[in-house]
Formats: sequence, structure tokens, C-alpha cells
Amino acid sequence: MKSKVVSAEAAVSRIADNAVVSVSSSSGLGCPDKVLEALGARFEATGHPRRLTTLHPIAAGDMYGIKGIDHIARDGLLDRVIAGSYPSGASSLPMPEIWKMIVENRVAAYNVPSGILFDMHRDVAAKRPGVLTQVGIDTFVDPELQGCAMNEKAEAAPIVKRVDFAGDIWLHFDNFAPDVTILRATTADEHGNLTYEHEGAYLGGLDQAIAARNNRGLVIAQVKRVTAAGSLRPHDVRVPGHLVDCIVVDPDQYQTTETLYDPAISGEIIHPLADFELAEYGVEKVIARRAAMELASGQAANLGFGICALVPRILLEEGHAGDVTWAIEQGAVGGMPLTGFAFGCASNADAFMPSPNQFTYFQGGGFDVTFLSFLEVDRKGNVNVSKLGKKPYLTAGCGGFVDITANARKIVFAGLFEAAAGLNLTSEGLFVEKPGKFSKMVEAVEHVTFSGERARENGQDVLYVTERCVMRIGDNGLVATEIMPGIDPERDIIAASGGRVSVAENATSMPLSLLSERKMGLKI
Repeated sequence: MKSKVVSAEAAVSRIADNAVVSVSSSSGLGCPDKVLEALGARFEATGHPRRLTTLHPIAAGDMYGIKGIDHIARDGLLDRVIAGSYPSGASSLPMPEIWKMIVENRVAAYNVPSGILFDMHRDVAAKRPGVLTQVGIDTFVDPELQGCAMNEKAEAAPIVKRVDFAGDIWLHFDNFAPDVTILRATTADEHGNLTYEHEGAYLGGLDQAIAARNNRGLVIAQVKRVTAAGSLRPHDVRVPGHLVDCIVVDPDQYQTTETLYDPAISGEIIHPLADFELAEYGVEKVIARRAAMELASGQAANLGFGICALVPRILLEEGHAGDVTWAIEQGAVGGMPLTGFAFGCASNADAFMPSPNQFTYFQGGGFDVTFLSFLEVDRKGNVNVSKLGKKPYLTAGCGGFVDITANARKIVFAGLFEAAAGLNLTSEGLFVEKPGKFSKMVEAVEHVTFSGERARENGQDVLYVTERCVMRIGDNGLVATEIMPGIDPERDIIAASGGRVSVAENATSMPLSLLSERKMGLKI
């Protein structure tokens, strides 16, 4: 058998003009960066391939050293991008090239929920006529709003429409058949069988490979090393070799953002619980503590980025680390979800699910509760996490947020009531000493990533947890049902929100234990 191991340059030379290219990645996690770099270099040298459409169920690359999609963010090379998320980072960092292309209308860019993008790959592989789903109705995904379009170029070429089916309203996404899939694993044998023993997640590489193969396409796999044929355990092979055409070796590939390799992320060792840092005392910890009070022992919970990522550390500190099973969209189940650059991974995981299967679980609402952050909330209870017009790259887009919230039984949103307010935490209460620059409680969110009205129609249990109060959606808008001691309801909630939040007559006090510098005594 002819060797499948080739240089990155040889692999990308097989990608034709106008190809649809599917990339398996989650920011730095599982990113086939060497292949993407070679693709960008080939275009610089030859002017080809041109006018590519790329599919990214989760972001490819980050802003901290793994360029990913930025390698191919070039005029003429990239014509259309359909992604669940995009590289994001701090405002102090330069805007990524892909974001410049989007805001300057130089590429048609779409933000499609990650689960729907995985559904697209499965449906096109099975020759079904596109994705039919109710995920995203009444949000920016809906063509009655933005229809996933991120700029004018995308608006001019819609990819989703509303349809009537079986007496109900659905969203229908057209098929995008991959001509090429680029994925990443740890080890390939000489026949192209792939194992993932150093990876922090399987992501969707198998589904993406099948989608390309079933459409007579090309599959390129980047790996850390190559071993002899027949030396891999069949149970360990996640992508079989008959689906793989080219193997590109990068012995220096990073496991995830700013992490060359941590065996606990890939489940090869188990860290003692004492190794994990607890949440630092401050306002965010106070919010995370209140969110954690919504948990019960034995539950399965989903976790999003931001303040909510601290909730597992609250449970750790309070002696409940194993009482809840966490499930995150990249695929880890159980263990200790990581924070910061390593978010999306977990140490000491019980299992790793392929992301497409994890999203099937999420879309159907099989878990008990989800903890998610917010950028802004409006008086209808709508939430925006997916768009910031002034600094677009501060948010990655929707990712799995829309899939997760579509049928979740219970949703706990967490965030600051105002931006950059002067807050004083004491054992007696939380005091606002200086008003914030602006309220996160707005008249109308810039992007509807979550529809408060649809949630009420569906009977979902929704809370909004901030440092000042806990809110719910009432008949006339947001209502504060719990008030933090020290907070002046009229000044710090009603006036600070411009009257968009009212205070319930029977509002109760949030427990002072949330403000303790010691353990709060959480019972779940």
C-alpha cells in the first residue's frame, strides 16, 4: 500500500478552487494548524485554491498563538465562512484577520449554531435534504431576524429559511457537501487509522470525515506521530483508515490553547482534587456561588464560558466535587471542567463523547440545568452573547449556546448587572460605591441569542443571576425576586437599569453566606 504520509504542502495541493472545506477544531483544541498554515502559504505562492467555502462547527484557532482560520483569511482564497464560533479574545489584542474580513464585508460570514453544523454534516453524508430543526427559532438564527448572517455579503446569500412542516414552523438549512475535511488526531498508523490518546476531545472529526468521503471528497488528518500498521487497538481507533487519504505529521502540535500537553486533559492521569485552584474571592465568585445554589446532587449539568465556568470550583470548595456530572460541548463528561485558556477541556473526565452526540443530547434537553453567561439582557428577557458591534472579536459568536438553550429544562444565566461599577464586598452586604460605565440590562439586545418570550411559551425555568439581584421574566419584563444585602433596590436596580428591571413586592434577600471569605456552607 502506498504511504499516506505526505507533507502539509503536498496534502493541500490537492484542494481545488471553489471547494467546500470542513475543519475540525475548537479554538486551539484539536486545531490542524500546520495544514491550515500550508494552505495559506500555497495561496500566497500560487494564487490557488480560490473562492473556498469553509465549515467550522467550532472555531479553528485562537488569538494566543494558534492562528487556525487566520492562516487562510485572505482575499481571493476565502469566499464564504460558515462557523459556529470564531477566534475571540481580549480587547487589548489585535483584531484577527478573519474578523477584519467580516466587518469589512470581504467574505460572506455566517454564525450557525455548532450543533446545527454537526447536523449538517450528518445529513449531507446520508443524502438527506438539509437540516430541519426548531433550534434557533426567534433568535438571530431565524431568517425573520438575521438568518445567521454576520454581514451584508452573507445577507445577500441566505442559507436558512422558515418552512411549514407537519403543522409547525421549522428552520431549514441547505446542504453544504464537503469536498475536503481537515481534522486532527494524535496517532495514525500506516493505513490511516486514527487514535486520540493525547487529545482533550474527539470533536466531530469522524462525522466530518464521513461527510467528505460520502461526497467523494478528500480527508486530510494532522497527527503527532505515525505507528506501524496493525499496532493500534481497534477499540481505540476513532476514525478508521479507509476514510483518510493524507496524513500530515506535526510532532509539536499543541493540545489546546497555550497547552503543549497535559495528560490530565486527555484522561491519562487523574489529578488529586487538591491540585485544582479554587475560585478567587470577589464579585464573580459571589455570582457563581448563587448560581451553584440551583444544583441538586445527582444532576447532569451543562456549563458555558465566563463566570459560570467557576461553578464547579464552588462545588469543589464546598465538598461537592463529585455530586454533579458536568457535560460540555466539546465532549468531556464529568471530572473538573477547566477555566481560562483551557476552557472546553476537563481534567479527570469520566468519558469523552463525540461532539455531534453531545449536541444531540443538548438539543433534546436531556440534562437537568445549564449555566451560561451573558453580555446583555433586555426587558423581555432576551440574551445576547453572540454580537458586539463595537468590538466584534470580544465574542466568539453563539457556539453551542443556541443548541443548549433551545429545549433546556432550566437555564441559569450569570453576569454583572453593570460594567465596571465600583463595588465593595463586606460581611454585611455588597455596596455600590461608584456607578458602572453602562448597564447590562438594555432596552433591546443587539443580537437575540436567546429568546425570553419563546422560553416562557415553552415553560422553561429561567433565572438571571447577578451580584445585585436574581431576576426572572415576569408578565411586564424582568423582575428582581432576590436582592443582595447592601443593595438599594430603587437606586442600584431600578434606576441603574433605566427602569427595565422592576422589584417584586415579595422579593427576598440573597444569603449573606454568598459574601463569606470562607466556605459558604453550600448544601445541594
